[in-house]
Amino acid sequence: MNVLVTPRSFAAHSSEPLDLLTEGGLTVVRNPTGRILAKEEMIERIADADAVIVGVDPLDREVLERAPRLKVIAKYGVGTDNIDIGYAAERGIKVTTTAGANTEAVADYTFALLLAAARRVVPIDRACREGDWTKRTAVDANGRTLGLIGLGQIGKAVVRRAGGFGMRVLAYDAVRDEAFAAANGVTYVPAVNDLLREADFVTLHVPLTSETRHMIGKREFGLMKPTAVLVNTARGGLIDESALLEALESGRIWGAGIDVFEKEPPDRPGLLASDRLVVGSHCAASTMQAVDKMGVMASRQVLQHLNGVETG
Repeated sequence: MNVLVTPRSFAAHSSEPLDLLTEGGLTVVRNPTGRILAKEEMIERIADADAVIVGVDPLDREVLERAPRLKVIAKYGVGTDNIDIGYAAERGIKVTTTAGANTEAVADYTFALLLAAARRVVPIDRACREGDWTKRTAVDANGRTLGLIGLGQIGKAVVRRAGGFGMRVLAYDAVRDEAFAAANGVTYVPAVNDLLREADFVTLHVPLTSETRHMIGKREFGLMKPTAVLVNTARGGLIDESALLEALESGRIWGAGIDVFEKEPPDRPGLLASDRLVVGSHCAASTMQAVDKMGVMASRQVLQHLNGVETG
């Protein structure tokens, strides 16, 4: 049986994920391009696949229709907005994720972007390298208010880091974990708007759905403090990027740290030119330790659903 593996970082730092598949009797077909595959490339490569380990490459209905043998999709990550979940269910194709494998890595990077945007780390670094050693005034993180939209595993990990900065923490989530909130000093707010008005830092930790697409737009930026920082390590479509650019250029908010965009790389030159924006390449989960965990988990899921093999 064949397994198509598209993520470039799969087994990049440890052979264990690959060894699990080959020792389980599977033929591994790798992505040779060094980049995310286009739809036409996925259609070509998935035709003979019994399983696929996929990152953000497209697996919509059109692609899945060309995969008659496909039995399992192991998402190398958590977000499944690139997969037609409904059609997969119709076909009886099992869809799994590596939830939990990259939680700490993403939380670390969320805080890295938060601090970098607050303290203008990137433009100061650039100016110093160009010979400009002017001292630039920034904003504090310590003791200020953090607002999280979404309090799942990653959001909770961010809360734990905020504790070290003495931050007041607000959260909005449709499903509340009152025990965690009480133990970690989190105050739930009844609406996103309340959080946006009060928070000095806003971090996003929700999936991309029809309800959450562009949940942060011009109106929402208008509610935020002029010293506020927005951080997104979740999904690009959560933010209206035109409104983000306007908010940055006008000084409506202090800054932003964005690891995910609607189109990657983004096709808005103004965003990339802004000194108020710290940009990531959808790399929040990309630590050696996290990608190894994701690879092992995805490989075990493939083996379990193809062969009925539990591998630990």
